[in-house]
Amino acid sequence: MTHIVLSAQVPETFANQRLDLVAAQLFPDYSRARLQTWIKEGQLKVNSSAARPRDTVYLGDELSVDVVLQAEREWEAQAMPIDIVFEDEHLIILNKATDVVVHPAAGHRDGTLLNGLLSHCPSLKEVPRAGIVHRLDKDTTGLLMVAKTLESHVQLVEQLRLREVKREYEALESHVQLVEQLRLREVKREYEAVAQGVLTGGGKVDAPLGRHPVNRKRRAVVEDGQEAVTHYRVLNRYRSHTHIHVQLETGRTHQIRAHLSHINIPLVGDPLYSGRLQMPAGCSPVLAACLRSFKRQALHARRLTLQHPATGETMVWEAQLPQDFKDLLTVLDDDVRAV
Repeated sequence: MTHIVLSAQVPETFANQRLDLVAAQLFPDYSRARLQTWIKEGQLKVNSSAARPRDTVYLGDELSVDVVLQAEREWEAQAMPIDIVFEDEHLIILNKATDVVVHPAAGHRDGTLLNGLLSHCPSLKEVPRAGIVHRLDKDTTGLLMVAKTLESHVQLVEQLRLREVKREYEALESHVQLVEQLRLREVKREYEAVAQGVLTGGGKVDAPLGRHPVNRKRRAVVEDGQEAVTHYRVLNRYRSHTHIHVQLETGRTHQIRAHLSHINIPLVGDPLYSGRLQMPAGCSPVLAACLRSFKRQALHARRLTLQHPATGETMVWEAQLPQDFKDLLTVLDDDVRAV
């Protein structure tokens, strides 16, 4: 459990502005999202009174915070193999395997990455979500960052919020487009993927995402959704598939999967977004067997770049493609040569 007590007076520079904006300036060690939550819950007050994020604050107003962050004691520490790529006293970078749920939820209260992290580093119970800053879907493999302290957690969450995290992926798709250079700063996440269809070039999907109107497990492009921007470029083309590199400008749930499906190049093996498996015309028995047996989305978080939360040093890690992904690429290569 962590007890946080803060106070500050509104100076002339920030007078007559919204409370949430001023709080972000006066308490820069905490993300704006966290400060907004504290305001809404009445834990961040103005002159000892509750207020709303949009309320105006004035010269001399006293902003105070008194909040207790509960430890993650409700989740059980459970030993499990974790592929640690890097670890120091501030953060952990790990290479997530397929078929691993990141955070406990209904139907998955045990055996998650969070349970394993609490076993690996018991002090993570003092950090929100056991330090998990962002998530990967259950069957997406690759690099994921974990903050070991509250200070590091705040820093990394803020880097993501400010789009200082660059997310890059490689994927095999049916149609692939060019990845434009992102307006991102220190943190980058890059992916590789395989999609159904043949793309002639790279491109960008700029389409808001929200819950699917019928299937609540899916995300879809909806008019009133959250801003979502995905850039992609072609790494290799096959007869009926494309191997692509993907970089995110935003980080919405299922963003890559939903956006690629939206432009009709769903990921190979995606159980939610690719629909019924269709075999390419004239494909070999080996390729047909490989596609039938690939039971997860062909998506891997390949490269991670971030600014170290304590030293400010720019650090880069890379996770090699998992064996099932390599095997898929090999079979696709062989299929091209056989034509």
